[in-house]
Amino acid sequence: MLNEKKGSIPVINLEEFRKGQLAGREEIIFNELNGERHIEKPHKHDFFIIILFTHGRGIHNIDSVDYAVGDREVHVLFPGQIHKWDIKAETVGDQLMVAQPFFEHFAPYFRYSFTNYQSHPVIQLTEKAFNQLLYEFNAIKEELKRNNSLAQLISARAAVIAAIVSREAENEFTEFKVYQSNPRLARFNMLIDEYFKEQKNVTFYADQLHISANYLNILSKKHLKIPATQLIQQRVCTEAKRLLQSTPLSIKEIAFELGFTDHAHFSNFFKNKIGMPPSAFREK
Repeated sequence: MLNEKKGSIPVINLEEFRKGQLAGREEIIFNELNGERHIEKPHKHDFFIIILFTHGRGIHNIDSVDYAVGDREVHVLFPGQIHKWDIKAETVGDQLMVAQPFFEHFAPYFRYSFTNYQSHPVIQLTEKAFNQLLYEFNAIKEELKRNNSLAQLISARAAVIAAIVSREAENEFTEFKVYQSNPRLARFNMLIDEYFKEQKNVTFYADQLHISANYLNILSKKHLKIPATQLIQQRVCTEAKRLLQSTPLSIKEIAFELGFTDHAHFSNFFKNKIGMPPSAFREK
C-alpha cells in the first residue's frame, strides 16, 4: 500500500491483490466477486478496474457518489478514482485489474474521454451485451490460467470489452451520443481534460477547434444543455473534490495546482459551484 500520509487517502497497487487472485499475469489479475464484500474506508488504485456484475446488490461509492449495484452491470474505475463499497451476499461478478502500462494498449477502444466514464462509471447492459462481455471475461480468465498465456490475445479481448462498454454507454447516456454525433464537442471535451488546469477561458478552446467562442457556446447549449464555460468549470470542480479528498495538500496548494492565482479566488469559486467552502468539503 502506498501514500499513507496523514490526511491522504491510501493508494493500493496491483501487488496487494496477488494473494487472492483466481488467475493472472504480471500486468493483469482476474478475480471473482461472490458474496459479501465490504470496504469501509475509501481508497484509490494506481491501476484500472472493470467489474462485470451478473447479480448485484449493495452500494458502490465512487468519487463520493453512491451507485446501487444491480444485475447485468459494468462498473469501471480508472486510476486515481476513490471508491468504497458495501456489497451484499447475493452478489456474483467478475473483476479485471489491469496495470497502467498494459491498460494503455487497449485504452483507445474506450472511444470517449475518460472523464465521461468517470462521470458515468456504472453502465446498465442489455442481455445481449452482457452475454458478449461475459464471454470475453471468461475467455481472458481461461487464457490467464494457461502456463504460456499470450499478452497479445488478452489485450485483444480487453479491446473488445472496451468497445462493447463504449457502445453500451453511448446507448444509455445522452452526452455519449452527443459526442459521437458531434466531433467538435468530443474534441472540446478532450481538450478540457488536457488543459483545464491552465486554461479556463472558452476562447482558448474555440481557437484550438478553429471556431468562434460564440459558436462553441451555441453548440454546447444546443447539444449538452449547458454553456461551454460550465463544462470547463465542472472538470475543475471534479479535480478539486478529488484533491481535497485524497491528498494532504493544503487548500492553497490545491488552488495553485488547479491554476488559480490565489487561495481566495479558488475558495470563492468552489463555494459558488459546490455550495460549501473547500475546508468544509474536506471535513465532510
